[in-house]
Amino acid sequence: MKILVMGSGGVGGYFGARLAAAGNDVTFVARGRHLDAMRREGLRLDSQLGDLHLKPVSVTDDPATAGVPDVVIFATKMTDADQAARQLRPIVREGVTIITFQNGVEAPDIVRRALPDAHVVPGVARIASHISRPGVIEQKSPFARIEFGEAQGGVSPKLEAFHAVCRKAGIDAVLAENVQRNVWLKFGMLATFSGLTALTGHNAGAIRTNPGTRALIEASIRETIAVGKAAGGYLTEDDFAGLIKTIDSNPAAMTTSMAHDRAAGKPLEVDYLSGAVVRIGELHGISAPTHKFIAQALSIDAAGRGAS
Repeated sequence: MKILVMGSGGVGGYFGARLAAAGNDVTFVARGRHLDAMRREGLRLDSQLGDLHLKPVSVTDDPATAGVPDVVIFATKMTDADQAARQLRPIVREGVTIITFQNGVEAPDIVRRALPDAHVVPGVARIASHISRPGVIEQKSPFARIEFGEAQGGVSPKLEAFHAVCRKAGIDAVLAENVQRNVWLKFGMLATFSGLTALTGHNAGAIRTNPGTRALIEASIRETIAVGKAAGGYLTEDDFAGLIKTIDSNPAAMTTSMAHDRAAGKPLEVDYLSGAVVRIGELHGISAPTHKFIAQALSIDAAGRGAS
């Protein structure tokens, strides 16, 4: 299968490398020092699930040079999603499927607005990974899973084919019958977890055992559930226990890409996580004061260190 990876960081870099190592025709889109390192030294996975060195690697900074793919793994940061989607205009043709693996719940709509004729499929990536240095993806968790399905429910022949190549590559991949709920379930956990790890600078074990941050976890999850319920019935009150269990079962040392980004002075996705809870909630008359606090507190660093 011919695959284009739009955004070669912790998600796109990891899953794209696994697919390329299994013999698929994979082209990565990257930029800056990460692009330079991949051209010189290839792409390395430093992974709890098995290290990998992919060399040579097909990588470019211009997706228009990659040819028309069967599937686009769209895995840029949310802050780059609109611009990245517009870069795909020269190669979007009938038969091309774009699977969004961003954090948050708004990525498919952003891509559809930029590419109104594209076939856009919502997806979920469950992985703790990041670029540890240019050309190297570090993945230090016992899980690395992707889930995807047609936005209106069910699956399609293209998704069945992509699922098959993922499984052949050893990727834990799931064809989801109700992918919108899957996306919101991850959002329910990640909006809270990303916000609090980035805000406090502490890992999962610390924020869930401290009484003060534990209270913030519980309050923010309840707010997200209320918003998800109002926005389309994607979440219910019964999901609270499961979302808490997910956070409690994460490795104690686990943190988030947004926490890494804040430490590195990079732009933050907070407006698409806690900020989105507030924004979507306001559309439905639901207040989310905990997420509003998180978004406001992180807004000082949202544009990245040194931004005007």
